[in-house]
Amino acid sequence: MNMHSRSSGEESPDRDAATAALETLRAWAHKASATEIAELDPAVARLLPGQDVSNYPDLSRQYPEAFEVTPTYRETLPDLQNGPSSLIKGAKEQIQHVGISNFRLPIRFAGRDGGVQTLETSVTGTVSLDAEKKGINMSRIMRSFYKHAEKTFSFEVMEAAIEDYLTDLESLDARLQMRFSFPMRVESLRSGLSGYQYYDIALELIEREGQRQKIIHLDYVYSSTCPCSLELSEHARQARGQLATPHSQRSVARISIVIAPDADCLWFEDLIDHCRKAVPTETQVMVKREDEQAFAELNAANPIFVEDAARLFCEVLQNDSRIGDFRVMASHQESLHSHDAISLLVQGDTFAAQSVDPWHFGTLIHRG
Repeated sequence: MNMHSRSSGEESPDRDAATAALETLRAWAHKASATEIAELDPAVARLLPGQDVSNYPDLSRQYPEAFEVTPTYRETLPDLQNGPSSLIKGAKEQIQHVGISNFRLPIRFAGRDGGVQTLETSVTGTVSLDAEKKGINMSRIMRSFYKHAEKTFSFEVMEAAIEDYLTDLESLDARLQMRFSFPMRVESLRSGLSGYQYYDIALELIEREGQRQKIIHLDYVYSSTCPCSLELSEHARQARGQLATPHSQRSVARISIVIAPDADCLWFEDLIDHCRKAVPTETQVMVKREDEQAFAELNAANPIFVEDAARLFCEVLQNDSRIGDFRVMASHQESLHSHDAISLLVQGDTFAAQSVDPWHFGTLIHRG
């Protein structure tokens, strides 16, 4: 069959030719079926008002209020996360932690005095993922946790929740962390006023290679008066009669402790008391003039460098047999310098690390 191409001198169709071609197309389409139109080119339907493309499914656009999921129907639902290893993207390697972070709910916590408080709690739950598994069903972590959410929480309840994780998700290792702000009523130094001090606390339960660790993290906020600045100020007063004030600043220590195996209960209030004993210049809640004066005197009686703070916290932690490994991270947010003074003291293997997250010290702030 001979093929004839348009000669280079032949002109392109003009508007009238295009109009005639469109009329011819519509005349053909008037007699053709929707399937024939779609087979020619689905885009042709856009040139034909009132024509639908036959290979586009006719889907309902109304939400099916009355639809009920049966067990049989549920079995037909796709589950890619539990698919074969052939669906894995990237390297087939174990993932140490995979899960969900910051799902929030109200949790009841018992206090040392026997009272119970309901606190908004942020929960993070993770499990390990074997190299040959595609993924996990994230919602199972929440469902496992909610089975225990109505109980007054303790590490024993957390252990029951983490056992459900391991069973439901068929994993070997797991981690559960709960963060909340714990209120304690604190009295002022001299006036007799009182108010609520809030402590950022996190509970962590780790299951790794069949071994469990119970960890408490606490942020303690205090005032630190620089010993050097205090001496220089006093020198100016005595040597030259010059009024001078030492610099002090709001400071934060993050205390992380592992509860020793078979130890008696370590209450949140116990750990807070340890911090107050080590560094008594905790920031105040309610003050009158006599309290402000007392606070100035308290700071003058307890001037500390950031190195002092780390060692003072260390001393009280060492003296509690309920506490195993621990870490002290302190940050004095200088009023003299444009930078912070920091210290890190670790005892035991749990928190030992060659590298520290470069943003970690930046989280040692008091959000108020």
